[in-house]
Amino acid sequence: MEIIKRIVGLTKKYPQPVVALGMFDGVHLGHAGVIRHAIDIARQIDGTACVFTFSNHPLTVIAPEDAPLMIGSKNLRREIFSDMGVDVLIEIPFTKDFSRKSPEEFLELLQEKISPAYVVTGPNYTFGRFGRGNGRLLLREAENFGFKAEVCQAFTVDRKIVSSTRIRALIAAGDLDSANQLLGRNFTYAGEVVNGDRRGRKLGFPTANIEISDQRAMLPNGAYVVRVKVRGEFFNGIANVGDNPTFKVARRRLEVFIDEFSANIYGEEIFVSFVGKLRDEKKFSSAEELKAQLNEDLRVMRNVTGD
Repeated sequence: MEIIKRIVGLTKKYPQPVVALGMFDGVHLGHAGVIRHAIDIARQIDGTACVFTFSNHPLTVIAPEDAPLMIGSKNLRREIFSDMGVDVLIEIPFTKDFSRKSPEEFLELLQEKISPAYVVTGPNYTFGRFGRGNGRLLLREAENFGFKAEVCQAFTVDRKIVSSTRIRALIAAGDLDSANQLLGRNFTYAGEVVNGDRRGRKLGFPTANIEISDQRAMLPNGAYVVRVKVRGEFFNGIANVGDNPTFKVARRRLEVFIDEFSANIYGEEIFVSFVGKLRDEKKFSSAEELKAQLNEDLRVMRNVTGD
């Protein structure tokens, strides 16, 4: 998958672009339906499957105080797009200048720079200044801008529309099973491994530590069974979300013990996918008590994963 970080003329290199439009935060089941539909059309017409999105949420520019916590990172989103079969990802920053474009100016930009054969969106997608552009306008104006348009129906689970807002609420409430169901995969937190206090190593449980961003959605404090992607390979593990009350760590973070893994990965990005919850975070009276609990967590994790 090629990643393009500024809008350029694509038609010289890529035939008949079929463009899925959306923020696609979390790439949940509804998002996946829109993208797969665009991919299917592209394959049918021997075209190019494209995603057009922003590297930052528009609300970070329009109304920063209302900007939502992001479910996934840019790199995670890129990996999901690539795995789905997207040929080209157009991922540009949303700026104040961009926010001033009218819906018609936005469609003109698509026509001039991408010249799509098709444009595909979800039912709630809006575009242009003040979000005045919607699916009805897109379908009405598409022919005037030289492409065909399709607006996918909302995706529902248990008769409720799947949305990023709904998933954020489930994550915050700790309803991991429901969040994973709506995502169509395990909720995943990606981040760079940073130096920690190395207490886990002394206990026989060395951990990869990741700072938890204030701009990202995260589960409540506790211990979880996880699958960890490191250097393209998958490993089972145990993750602790919290501030480690036993040792009074000041900042909330993600600590991951990766089973049967010992390489030095400081400074590398890993992807931590949450499978299920083991227990709430608790304060232990001693390092020995904590080590005993970690051994029990490891036993349970291996039972869950079948190792």
